[in-house]
Amino acid sequence: MDEQVKKIKKILIANRGEIALRIIGTCRELGIKTITLYAPEEKKLPHALYSDEAILLEGQTLSETYLNQDLLISIAKEKGADAIHPGYGFLSENDGFAKKVEDSGLIFIGPTPDVILLMGDKIQSKLTAQKYNLPIIPGYHGQDQSLECLKQQADQIGYPVLIKASKGGGGKGMRVVYKANEFQDSLDAAKREAKNAFGDDSVLLEKFIEDPRHIEFQVLSDTHGKHLHLYERECSIQRRHQKIVEETPSVALDNSVREKMAQASISLTSGINYRGAGTIEYILDKNGEFFFLEMNTRLQVEHPITEMVTGVDLVKEQIAIAEGRALGLEQEQIKQRGHSIEVRIYAEDPQNDFLPSVGKIEFLGESSLKNVRMDTGYVSGNVVSINYDPMLAKLIVWGSDRNSAIEKCKLALNEVLFLGLKTNRSYLKKILEHQSFVDGETFTHFVQTHKEQLLTEKASSDEELAHVIAAYLLNRKGTKSEQSSSTVWDQISGFRNI
Repeated sequence: MDEQVKKIKKILIANRGEIALRIIGTCRELGIKTITLYAPEEKKLPHALYSDEAILLEGQTLSETYLNQDLLISIAKEKGADAIHPGYGFLSENDGFAKKVEDSGLIFIGPTPDVILLMGDKIQSKLTAQKYNLPIIPGYHGQDQSLECLKQQADQIGYPVLIKASKGGGGKGMRVVYKANEFQDSLDAAKREAKNAFGDDSVLLEKFIEDPRHIEFQVLSDTHGKHLHLYERECSIQRRHQKIVEETPSVALDNSVREKMAQASISLTSGINYRGAGTIEYILDKNGEFFFLEMNTRLQVEHPITEMVTGVDLVKEQIAIAEGRALGLEQEQIKQRGHSIEVRIYAEDPQNDFLPSVGKIEFLGESSLKNVRMDTGYVSGNVVSINYDPMLAKLIVWGSDRNSAIEKCKLALNEVLFLGLKTNRSYLKKILEHQSFVDGETFTHFVQTHKEQLLTEKASSDEELAHVIAAYLLNRKGTKSEQSSSTVWDQISGFRNI
Protein backbone atom coordinates (compact mmCIF):
# COMPACT_ATOMS: atom_id res chain seq x y z
CA MET A 1 0.00 0.00 0.00
CA ASP A 2 1.24 3.51 -0.84
CA GLU A 3 2.81 5.20 2.19
CA GLN A 4 0.57 8.20 1.60
CA VAL A 5 -2.58 6.09 1.87
CA LYS A 6 -4.26 5.87 5.26
CA LYS A 7 -7.14 3.40 5.27
CA ILE A 8 -10.30 4.82 6.85
CA LYS A 9 -12.10 2.22 8.96
CA LYS A 10 -14.61 4.36 10.86
CA ILE A 11 -16.22 7.71 10.03
CA LEU A 12 -18.12 10.11 12.26
CA ILE A 13 -20.83 11.80 10.18
CA ALA A 14 -21.17 15.35 11.46
CA ASN A 15 -24.65 15.77 10.04
CA ARG A 16 -28.18 14.35 10.09
CA GLY A 17 -31.10 13.23 7.97
CA GLU A 18 -30.84 12.14 4.36
CA ILE A 19 -27.22 13.15 3.85
CA ALA A 20 -26.18 11.06 6.86
CA LEU A 21 -28.04 8.09 5.36
CA ARG A 22 -26.47 8.79 1.97
CA ILE A 23 -23.00 8.56 3.49
CA ILE A 24 -23.91 5.43 5.47
CA GLY A 25 -25.01 3.73 2.23
CA THR A 26 -21.61 4.13 0.59
CA CYS A 27 -19.70 3.33 3.79
CA ARG A 28 -21.54 0.00 4.06
CA GLU A 29 -20.49 -0.87 0.52
CA LEU A 30 -16.88 -0.06 1.43
CA GLY A 31 -16.92 -1.92 4.76
CA ILE A 32 -16.43 1.31 6.73
CA LYS A 33 -18.17 1.66 10.10
CA THR A 34 -20.15 4.82 10.81
CA ILE A 35 -21.04 6.93 13.82
CA THR A 36 -24.05 9.24 13.62
CA LEU A 37 -25.32 11.94 15.92
CA TYR A 38 -28.83 12.80 16.99
CA ALA A 39 -30.59 15.40 19.10
CA PRO A 40 -33.11 14.34 21.78
CA GLU A 41 -36.14 14.72 19.48
CA GLU A 42 -34.47 12.68 16.71
CA LYS A 43 -34.08 9.33 18.46
CA LYS A 44 -36.60 7.64 16.14
CA LEU A 45 -35.26 9.10 12.89
CA PRO A 46 -33.47 6.70 10.52
CA HIS A 47 -30.07 8.34 10.79
CA ALA A 48 -30.13 7.61 14.55
CA LEU A 49 -30.93 3.94 13.91
CA TYR A 50 -29.04 2.73 10.86
CA SER A 51 -25.41 3.51 11.66
CA ASP A 52 -23.06 1.22 13.57
CA GLU A 53 -23.10 3.64 16.51
CA ALA A 54 -25.31 6.61 17.30
CA ILE A 55 -24.53 9.26 19.89
CA LEU A 56 -27.10 11.43 21.63
CA LEU A 57 -26.21 15.13 21.55
CA GLU A 58 -27.53 16.69 24.73
CA GLY A 59 -28.70 20.25 24.18
CA GLN A 60 -31.50 22.38 22.83
CA THR A 61 -29.75 24.58 20.27
CA LEU A 62 -27.60 23.91 17.21
CA SER A 63 -24.62 25.53 18.92
CA GLU A 64 -24.96 22.89 21.64
CA THR A 65 -25.44 19.99 19.22
CA TYR A 66 -24.51 19.83 15.53
CA LEU A 67 -22.42 23.03 15.59
CA ASN A 68 -20.50 22.16 18.77
CA GLN A 69 -17.14 21.66 17.12
CA ASP A 70 -15.11 20.55 20.13
CA LEU A 71 -17.80 18.09 21.20
CA LEU A 72 -17.99 16.46 17.76
CA ILE A 73 -14.23 16.04 17.59
CA SER A 74 -14.07 14.60 21.11
CA ILE A 75 -16.80 12.09 20.24
CA ALA A 76 -14.94 11.05 17.10
CA LYS A 77 -11.72 10.47 19.01
CA GLU A 78 -13.42 8.72 21.92
CA LYS A 79 -15.22 6.32 19.58
CA GLY A 80 -12.12 5.53 17.54
CA ALA A 81 -13.09 7.25 14.30
CA ASP A 82 -10.40 7.87 11.71
CA ALA A 83 -12.24 10.65 9.90
CA ILE A 84 -15.13 13.10 9.96
CA HIS A 85 -17.47 13.61 7.02
CA PRO A 86 -19.34 16.93 7.33
CA GLY A 87 -21.99 16.30 4.65
CA TYR A 88 -23.40 19.62 3.47
CA GLY A 89 -24.60 22.60 5.49
CA PHE A 90 -23.73 22.87 9.20
CA LEU A 91 -19.90 22.77 9.48
CA SER A 92 -19.12 21.55 5.94
CA GLU A 93 -17.58 24.85 4.81
CA ASN A 94 -16.20 25.99 8.16
CA ASP A 95 -12.44 26.34 7.76
CA GLY A 96 -11.96 26.58 11.52
CA PHE A 97 -13.65 23.23 12.05
CA ALA A 98 -11.64 21.60 9.26
CA LYS A 99 -8.43 22.84 10.87
CA LYS A 100 -9.46 21.59 14.31
CA VAL A 101 -10.23 18.18 12.84
CA GLU A 102 -6.86 17.93 11.15
CA ASP A 103 -4.99 19.33 14.17
CA SER A 104 -6.62 16.62 16.30
CA GLY A 105 -5.09 13.94 14.10
CA LEU A 106 -8.34 13.03 12.38
CA ILE A 107 -8.96 13.12 8.62
CA PHE A 108 -11.33 15.82 7.36
CA ILE A 109 -13.21 14.47 4.35
CA GLY A 110 -13.14 17.67 2.35
CA PRO A 111 -10.77 20.37 1.13
CA THR A 112 -7.88 21.85 3.09
CA PRO A 113 -8.83 24.59 5.59
CA ASP A 114 -6.96 27.30 3.67
CA VAL A 115 -8.90 26.57 0.46
CA ILE A 116 -12.22 26.53 2.32
CA LEU A 117 -11.36 29.95 3.74
CA LEU A 118 -10.23 31.32 0.38
CA MET A 119 -13.24 30.18 -1.61
CA GLY A 120 -15.71 31.00 1.15
CA ASP A 121 -15.03 34.70 0.79
CA LYS A 122 -17.01 36.00 -2.16
CA ILE A 123 -14.54 38.81 -2.89
CA GLN A 124 -11.35 36.77 -2.58
CA SER A 125 -12.83 33.85 -4.51
CA LYS A 126 -13.65 36.13 -7.44
CA LEU A 127 -10.17 37.65 -7.41
CA THR A 128 -8.72 34.13 -7.36
CA ALA A 129 -10.96 33.02 -10.22
CA GLN A 130 -9.89 36.06 -12.22
CA LYS A 131 -6.25 35.17 -11.54
CA TYR A 132 -6.79 31.82 -13.26
CA ASN A 133 -8.55 33.43 -16.23
CA LEU A 134 -12.15 32.64 -15.33
CA PRO A 135 -14.56 35.32 -16.55
CA ILE A 136 -16.22 37.23 -13.73
CA ILE A 137 -19.24 39.49 -13.79
CA PRO A 138 -18.27 43.18 -14.09
CA GLY A 139 -18.41 44.65 -10.62
CA TYR A 140 -16.64 46.06 -7.59
CA HIS A 141 -15.01 43.85 -4.95
CA GLY A 142 -12.86 46.45 -3.19
CA GLN A 143 -12.27 47.31 0.45
CA ASP A 144 -13.65 50.87 0.32
CA GLN A 145 -17.20 50.48 1.62
CA SER A 146 -18.13 54.16 1.77
CA LEU A 147 -21.38 55.28 0.19
CA GLU A 148 -19.52 57.64 -2.13
CA CYS A 149 -17.24 54.93 -3.49
CA LEU A 150 -19.96 52.30 -3.85
CA LYS A 151 -22.33 54.73 -5.56
CA GLN A 152 -19.61 55.81 -7.99
CA GLN A 153 -18.78 52.19 -8.80
CA ALA A 154 -22.47 51.36 -9.36
CA ASP A 155 -22.81 54.26 -11.77
CA GLN A 156 -19.77 53.04 -13.70
CA ILE A 157 -20.99 49.43 -13.85
CA GLY A 158 -24.37 50.55 -15.12
CA TYR A 159 -27.84 49.65 -13.87
CA PRO A 160 -29.33 47.26 -12.99
CA VAL A 161 -26.75 46.54 -10.28
CA LEU A 162 -26.76 43.73 -7.73
CA ILE A 163 -25.68 44.52 -4.16
CA LYS A 164 -24.55 41.33 -2.41
CA ALA A 165 -23.19 40.62 1.09
CA SER A 166 -19.56 39.56 0.64
CA LYS A 167 -19.83 36.79 3.26
CA GLY A 168 -23.46 35.96 2.62
CA GLY A 169 -25.61 33.19 1.26
CA GLY A 170 -29.21 32.15 0.83
CA GLY A 171 -30.20 35.50 -0.63
CA LYS A 172 -29.57 37.44 2.60
CA GLY A 173 -27.98 40.88 2.20
CA MET A 174 -28.89 40.98 -1.48
CA ARG A 175 -30.68 43.75 -3.38
CA VAL A 176 -31.20 44.55 -7.07
CA VAL A 177 -31.05 48.27 -7.90
CA TYR A 178 -32.62 49.38 -11.17
CA LYS A 179 -32.23 53.16 -10.84
CA ALA A 180 -29.47 55.38 -9.46
CA ASN A 181 -31.81 57.21 -7.08
CA GLU A 182 -32.71 53.88 -5.40
CA PHE A 183 -29.11 52.94 -4.62
CA GLN A 184 -28.63 54.40 -1.14
CA ASP A 185 -31.81 52.93 0.35
CA SER A 186 -31.04 49.53 -1.14
CA LEU A 187 -27.45 49.66 0.12
CA ASP A 188 -28.56 50.53 3.65
CA ALA A 189 -31.06 47.66 3.66
CA ALA A 190 -28.52 45.15 2.31
CA LYS A 191 -25.89 46.17 4.88
CA ARG A 192 -28.34 45.92 7.79
CA GLU A 193 -29.42 42.46 6.70
CA ALA A 194 -25.84 41.30 6.14
CA LYS A 195 -24.76 42.57 9.57
CA ASN A 196 -27.63 40.77 11.30
CA ALA A 197 -27.15 37.52 9.41
CA PHE A 198 -23.36 37.24 9.15
CA GLY A 199 -21.89 39.79 11.56
CA ASP A 200 -20.25 41.59 8.64
CA ASP A 201 -21.88 44.33 6.55
CA SER A 202 -19.31 44.47 3.74
CA VAL A 203 -20.82 44.13 0.27
CA LEU A 204 -19.77 43.68 -3.31
CA LEU A 205 -21.38 45.04 -6.45
CA GLU A 206 -22.09 43.19 -9.66
CA LYS A 207 -23.73 43.91 -12.96
CA PHE A 208 -27.17 42.32 -12.68
CA ILE A 209 -27.57 39.71 -15.40
CA GLU A 210 -31.09 39.66 -16.81
CA ASP A 211 -32.65 36.30 -17.77
CA PRO A 212 -29.79 34.40 -16.15
CA ARG A 213 -29.34 30.66 -15.87
CA HIS A 214 -27.56 29.03 -12.94
CA ILE A 215 -25.07 26.41 -14.15
CA GLU A 216 -22.63 24.55 -11.91
CA PHE A 217 -19.81 22.11 -12.63
CA GLN A 218 -19.00 19.16 -10.40
CA VAL A 219 -15.27 18.73 -9.82
CA LEU A 220 -13.05 16.11 -8.18
CA SER A 221 -9.39 16.55 -7.29
CA ASP A 222 -7.01 14.13 -5.60
CA THR A 223 -3.73 14.79 -3.77
CA HIS A 224 -1.68 13.50 -6.70
CA GLY A 225 -2.29 16.38 -9.07
CA LYS A 226 -5.30 14.99 -10.96
CA HIS A 227 -8.22 17.37 -11.47
CA LEU A 228 -11.42 16.16 -13.14
CA HIS A 229 -14.88 17.46 -13.89
CA LEU A 230 -18.12 15.49 -14.04
CA TYR A 231 -19.99 17.95 -16.26
CA GLU A 232 -22.72 20.40 -15.40
CA ARG A 233 -25.96 20.67 -13.50
CA GLU A 234 -28.54 23.33 -14.25
CA CYS A 235 -30.09 24.76 -11.08
CA SER A 236 -32.04 27.69 -12.50
CA ILE A 237 -35.39 26.79 -10.92
CA GLN A 238 -35.11 28.56 -7.58
CA ARG A 239 -37.46 30.04 -5.04
CA ARG A 240 -36.14 32.77 -2.74
CA HIS A 241 -32.62 31.96 -3.99
CA GLN A 242 -32.97 28.30 -2.96
CA LYS A 243 -32.76 25.59 -5.63
CA ILE A 244 -35.85 23.39 -5.92
CA VAL A 245 -35.39 21.66 -9.31
CA GLU A 246 -32.06 20.60 -10.80
CA GLU A 247 -31.21 18.70 -13.96
CA THR A 248 -28.35 17.46 -16.06
CA PRO A 249 -27.36 17.89 -18.85
CA SER A 250 -28.40 21.52 -19.31
CA VAL A 251 -30.35 22.25 -22.48
CA ALA A 252 -28.72 25.70 -22.55
CA LEU A 253 -25.19 24.44 -23.29
CA ASP A 254 -23.84 23.39 -26.63
CA ASN A 255 -20.64 21.37 -26.74
CA SER A 256 -18.48 24.44 -27.28
CA VAL A 257 -19.77 26.35 -24.24
CA ARG A 258 -19.78 23.16 -22.14
CA GLU A 259 -16.11 22.54 -22.95
CA LYS A 260 -15.16 26.14 -22.15
CA MET A 261 -16.89 25.95 -18.77
CA ALA A 262 -15.28 22.58 -18.06
CA GLN A 263 -11.80 23.87 -18.84
CA ALA A 264 -12.38 27.00 -16.74
CA SER A 265 -13.38 24.77 -13.82
CA ILE A 266 -10.25 22.65 -14.14
CA SER A 267 -8.12 25.77 -14.42
CA LEU A 268 -9.41 26.93 -11.03
CA THR A 269 -9.08 23.60 -9.21
CA SER A 270 -5.57 23.13 -10.59
CA GLY A 271 -4.59 26.67 -9.70
CA ILE A 272 -5.66 26.48 -6.06
CA ASN A 273 -4.46 22.85 -5.67
CA TYR A 274 -7.95 21.72 -4.68
CA ARG A 275 -8.63 18.49 -2.80
CA GLY A 276 -11.86 16.49 -2.79
CA ALA A 277 -15.29 17.10 -4.29
CA GLY A 278 -16.51 20.60 -5.04
CA THR A 279 -18.80 22.62 -7.24
CA ILE A 280 -18.00 25.69 -9.30
CA GLU A 281 -21.05 27.83 -9.97
CA TYR A 282 -21.60 30.08 -12.96
CA ILE A 283 -24.16 32.52 -14.26
CA LEU A 284 -25.00 32.06 -17.94
CA ASP A 285 -26.53 35.01 -19.76
CA LYS A 286 -28.96 34.95 -22.67
CA ASN A 287 -26.10 35.41 -25.14
CA GLY A 288 -24.28 32.27 -24.02
CA GLU A 289 -21.61 34.12 -22.04
CA PHE A 290 -20.78 32.65 -18.63
CA PHE A 291 -19.33 34.21 -15.48
CA PHE A 292 -17.86 32.71 -12.31
CA LEU A 293 -20.22 33.06 -9.36
CA GLU A 294 -18.70 31.11 -6.46
CA MET A 295 -17.25 27.77 -5.44
CA ASN A 296 -18.88 25.43 -2.93
CA THR A 297 -16.16 23.43 -1.20
CA ARG A 298 -18.37 20.48 -0.29
CA LEU A 299 -20.83 17.94 -1.60
CA GLN A 300 -23.97 19.57 -2.99
CA VAL A 301 -27.56 18.65 -2.17
CA GLU A 302 -28.10 17.98 -5.88
CA HIS A 303 -25.09 15.68 -6.36
CA PRO A 304 -27.27 12.58 -7.08
CA ILE A 305 -28.20 13.73 -10.60
CA THR A 306 -24.51 13.77 -11.49
CA GLU A 307 -24.21 10.26 -10.09
CA MET A 308 -27.20 9.18 -12.18
CA VAL A 309 -25.75 10.31 -15.53
CA THR A 310 -22.08 9.47 -14.90
CA GLY A 311 -22.34 6.36 -12.74
CA VAL A 312 -19.75 7.79 -10.33
CA ASP A 313 -20.36 7.50 -6.56
CA LEU A 314 -19.18 10.90 -5.35
CA VAL A 315 -19.07 9.95 -1.67
CA LYS A 316 -16.92 6.93 -2.52
CA GLU A 317 -14.53 9.23 -4.39
CA GLN A 318 -14.49 11.69 -1.48
CA ILE A 319 -13.42 8.94 0.90
CA ALA A 320 -10.76 7.60 -1.47
CA ILE A 321 -9.29 11.08 -1.90
CA ALA A 322 -9.29 11.62 1.88
CA GLU A 323 -7.38 8.35 2.29
CA GLY A 324 -4.71 9.74 -0.04
CA ARG A 325 -5.54 7.52 -3.00
CA ALA A 326 -5.16 8.64 -6.58
CA LEU A 327 -8.39 8.96 -8.56
CA GLY A 328 -8.93 5.81 -10.60
CA LEU A 329 -10.84 7.75 -13.25
CA GLU A 330 -9.56 9.49 -16.37
CA GLN A 331 -11.40 12.47 -17.84
CA GLU A 332 -12.17 10.68 -21.10
CA GLN A 333 -13.86 7.85 -19.15
CA ILE A 334 -16.46 10.20 -17.66
CA LYS A 335 -19.49 10.51 -19.92
CA GLN A 336 -22.99 11.93 -19.62
CA ARG A 337 -25.56 9.22 -20.24
CA GLY A 338 -29.24 10.06 -20.48
CA HIS A 339 -30.91 12.79 -18.43
CA SER A 340 -31.54 13.19 -14.70
CA ILE A 341 -33.81 15.50 -12.72
CA GLU A 342 -33.96 16.13 -8.98
CA VAL A 343 -36.84 17.84 -7.18
CA ARG A 344 -36.75 18.82 -3.53
CA ILE A 345 -39.81 17.87 -1.53
CA TYR A 346 -40.43 20.29 1.33
CA ALA A 347 -42.79 20.24 4.30
CA GLU A 348 -44.45 23.51 3.41
CA ASP A 349 -47.76 24.92 2.24
CA PRO A 350 -47.48 26.67 -1.15
CA GLN A 351 -51.02 28.02 -0.68
CA ASN A 352 -50.04 29.76 2.55
CA ASP A 353 -46.89 31.60 1.48
CA PHE A 354 -44.88 28.36 1.78
CA LEU A 355 -45.12 28.31 5.58
CA PRO A 356 -43.45 25.23 7.08
CA SER A 357 -45.64 22.24 7.87
CA VAL A 358 -44.95 20.18 10.99
CA GLY A 359 -46.41 16.99 12.41
CA LYS A 360 -46.36 13.21 12.04
CA ILE A 361 -45.79 11.46 8.74
CA GLU A 362 -48.67 9.02 8.76
CA PHE A 363 -47.53 7.31 5.58
CA LEU A 364 -44.50 7.71 3.33
CA GLY A 365 -44.92 6.34 -0.17
CA GLU A 366 -42.27 4.80 -2.41
CA SER A 367 -41.97 4.89 -6.16
CA SER A 368 -42.50 1.68 -8.13
CA LEU A 369 -40.64 3.02 -11.18
CA LYS A 370 -37.19 1.96 -12.33
CA ASN A 371 -34.25 4.36 -12.16
CA VAL A 372 -35.91 6.41 -9.43
CA ARG A 373 -34.09 7.23 -6.23
CA MET A 374 -35.51 8.98 -3.19
CA ASP A 375 -33.06 10.22 -0.59
CA THR A 376 -34.95 10.98 2.61
CA GLY A 377 -34.25 11.12 6.31
CA TYR A 378 -37.70 9.93 7.33
CA VAL A 379 -39.91 6.83 7.45
CA SER A 380 -43.61 6.46 8.18
CA GLY A 381 -44.40 7.44 11.75
CA ASN A 382 -41.60 9.99 12.13
CA VAL A 383 -42.40 13.48 13.37
CA VAL A 384 -41.22 16.53 11.43
CA SER A 385 -40.34 19.47 13.66
CA ILE A 386 -39.65 23.11 12.90
CA ASN A 387 -36.11 22.92 14.30
CA TYR A 388 -34.40 21.95 11.04
CA ASP A 389 -34.55 22.58 7.32
CA PRO A 390 -38.03 21.68 5.99
CA MET A 391 -36.69 19.52 3.15
CA LEU A 392 -38.27 16.07 3.51
CA ALA A 393 -36.67 14.32 0.57
CA LYS A 394 -34.93 14.57 -2.76
CA LEU A 395 -36.64 12.70 -5.58
CA ILE A 396 -34.15 11.85 -8.32
CA VAL A 397 -35.05 10.23 -11.63
CA TRP A 398 -33.14 9.10 -14.69
CA GLY A 399 -34.47 8.83 -18.24
CA SER A 400 -32.97 8.11 -21.62
CA ASP A 401 -33.73 11.71 -22.60
CA ARG A 402 -35.11 14.88 -21.01
CA ASN A 403 -38.75 14.33 -21.94
CA SER A 404 -38.81 10.83 -20.48
CA ALA A 405 -37.12 12.09 -17.31
CA ILE A 406 -39.77 14.82 -16.94
CA GLU A 407 -42.62 12.33 -17.37
CA LYS A 408 -41.06 9.87 -14.96
CA CYS A 409 -40.55 12.57 -12.34
CA LYS A 410 -44.20 13.60 -12.56
CA LEU A 411 -45.34 10.01 -12.12
CA ALA A 412 -42.96 9.41 -9.22
CA LEU A 413 -44.21 12.53 -7.44
CA ASN A 414 -47.68 10.95 -7.38
CA GLU A 415 -46.28 7.93 -5.55
CA VAL A 416 -44.03 9.48 -2.90
CA LEU A 417 -46.77 10.67 -0.58
CA PHE A 418 -46.08 12.23 2.80
CA LEU A 419 -49.52 11.84 4.36
CA GLY A 420 -50.09 13.93 7.47
CA LEU A 421 -48.15 16.94 6.18
CA LYS A 422 -48.62 19.62 3.59
CA THR A 423 -45.89 19.44 0.95
CA ASN A 424 -44.89 21.15 -2.26
CA ARG A 425 -45.37 18.03 -4.45
CA SER A 426 -48.21 19.53 -6.48
CA TYR A 427 -46.20 22.74 -6.88
CA LEU A 428 -43.26 20.74 -8.23
CA LYS A 429 -45.56 18.93 -10.67
CA LYS A 430 -46.84 22.30 -11.92
CA ILE A 431 -43.28 23.34 -12.65
CA LEU A 432 -42.56 20.13 -14.55
CA GLU A 433 -45.79 20.48 -16.53
CA HIS A 434 -45.29 24.15 -17.41
CA GLN A 435 -44.64 24.64 -21.12
CA SER A 436 -41.73 26.99 -20.46
CA PHE A 437 -39.99 24.29 -18.42
CA VAL A 438 -40.71 21.67 -21.06
CA ASP A 439 -39.24 24.04 -23.67
CA GLY A 440 -36.11 24.50 -21.56
CA GLU A 441 -36.75 28.17 -20.75
CA THR A 442 -35.48 27.78 -17.19
CA PHE A 443 -34.22 31.11 -15.89
CA THR A 444 -33.61 31.95 -12.23
CA HIS A 445 -36.76 34.12 -12.15
CA PHE A 446 -38.91 31.24 -13.46
CA VAL A 447 -41.09 30.71 -10.37
CA GLN A 448 -41.66 34.44 -9.91
CA THR A 449 -42.51 34.98 -13.58
CA HIS A 450 -45.02 32.11 -13.59
CA LYS A 451 -46.18 32.53 -10.00
CA GLU A 452 -49.91 32.66 -10.73
CA GLN A 453 -49.85 29.52 -12.88
CA LEU A 454 -47.81 27.51 -10.40
CA LEU A 455 -49.99 28.18 -7.38
CA THR A 456 -53.22 26.21 -7.52
CA GLU A 457 -56.14 26.68 -5.17
CA LYS A 458 -56.83 23.03 -4.40
CA ALA A 459 -55.42 19.58 -4.90
CA SER A 460 -56.00 18.05 -8.30
CA SER A 461 -58.32 15.07 -8.67
CA ASP A 462 -55.42 12.69 -9.20
CA GLU A 463 -53.84 13.89 -5.97
CA GLU A 464 -57.08 13.36 -4.08
CA LEU A 465 -57.27 9.84 -5.52
CA ALA A 466 -53.65 9.21 -4.54
CA HIS A 467 -54.46 10.14 -0.94
CA VAL A 468 -57.35 7.68 -0.87
CA ILE A 469 -55.18 4.90 -2.29
CA ALA A 470 -52.38 5.74 0.14
CA ALA A 471 -54.73 5.52 3.10
CA TYR A 472 -55.83 2.08 1.90
CA LEU A 473 -52.21 0.96 1.48
CA LEU A 474 -51.40 2.30 4.93
CA ASN A 475 -54.07 0.09 6.45
CA ARG A 476 -52.75 -2.93 4.53
CA LYS A 477 -49.20 -2.16 5.56
CA GLY A 478 -50.25 -1.96 9.19
CA THR A 479 -51.92 -5.37 8.98
CA LYS A 480 -48.90 -6.90 7.31
CA SER A 481 -46.48 -5.50 9.87
CA GLU A 482 -48.43 -7.20 12.65
CA GLN A 483 -48.16 -10.56 10.91
CA SER A 484 -44.50 -10.55 9.98
CA SER A 485 -41.30 -9.09 11.34
CA SER A 486 -39.50 -6.43 9.35
CA THR A 487 -36.30 -4.50 9.75
CA VAL A 488 -35.87 -0.77 9.53
CA TRP A 489 -34.12 -1.26 6.19
CA ASP A 490 -37.31 -2.80 4.82
CA GLN A 491 -39.06 0.50 5.47
CA ILE A 492 -36.74 2.39 3.16
CA SER A 493 -36.22 -0.18 0.44
CA GLY A 494 -36.27 2.61 -2.14
CA PHE A 495 -33.19 4.27 -0.62
CA ARG A 496 -30.44 4.53 -3.24
CA ASN A 497 -32.64 2.68 -5.72
CA ILE A 498 -30.43 3.29 -8.73
